[in-house]
Amino acid sequence: MTAHPWFLGVSTPRILAHRGLVTPHEAAHGVAENSFAAVAAAHSAGADYVESDCHLTADGVVVLFHDDDLSRVTGDPRPIANVRSGELEALMADRGGLLTLAQALDAFPTVRFNLDVKAPGAAEPVGRIVARHGARVLLTSFSDDRRRTALAAAEAEGRGIRPATSAGSATIARLLAALAVRSRRGVRRALDGVDALQVPERQRRLRIVSPRLLDAAHAHGVEVHVWTVNDPADMTRLVEWGVDGVVTDRADVALRALR
Repeated sequence: MTAHPWFLGVSTPRILAHRGLVTPHEAAHGVAENSFAAVAAAHSAGADYVESDCHLTADGVVVLFHDDDLSRVTGDPRPIANVRSGELEALMADRGGLLTLAQALDAFPTVRFNLDVKAPGAAEPVGRIVARHGARVLLTSFSDDRRRTALAAAEAEGRGIRPATSAGSATIARLLAALAVRSRRGVRRALDGVDALQVPERQRRLRIVSPRLLDAAHAHGVEVHVWTVNDPADMTRLVEWGVDGVVTDRADVALRALR
């Protein structure tokens, strides 16, 4: 399988800056994850990839934000879907600045984005926005339906290369079941149309990342990225196992440890 452009020209292990980069110093000064300042810091540190999340505001603007509501980041309990973008911009003004998806793609033209579609209503708008940036976008979601909707919307625009994609939770569950019973057909079907597996090393007591999973993914041209890895020793250990990338809150630390 020919690699998608999102993967080309960057050496492995890939370092994906999780929600940008917020160092303890920047956090102490009020900078929030997924803000303009956080993405700028990741870019400045040398991260080629930024992992972020997409929600839709009340007036239909796709913004980079992880949670369904504003309580953790701003202290406002309202859901993002009930807040207009102008008001959200004001709330984020002293927290690093609100970043819409369209702004992120335009302001950071060399950054490759890994976008997690968090809200069902955001899927189609996300797909339309990234359509002309498909070569440097990977779309994902815990919901396979949401990621497929976003991919379909990008393709419908017909404006360039289809974004890359990583598997949702249901696809990963099918893959793990196929690996458990050693079903080559099941593995092949689970990995069909998938460019990457982005998974935790463990999910409670269940080990996700294993030599069997790595071998199966690599045999089908699929990369494995592990989240969220902040300890340099864990980063090094996972890369030595054969993991292709790590998603980390400390891209600066990962760049020093792995490059």
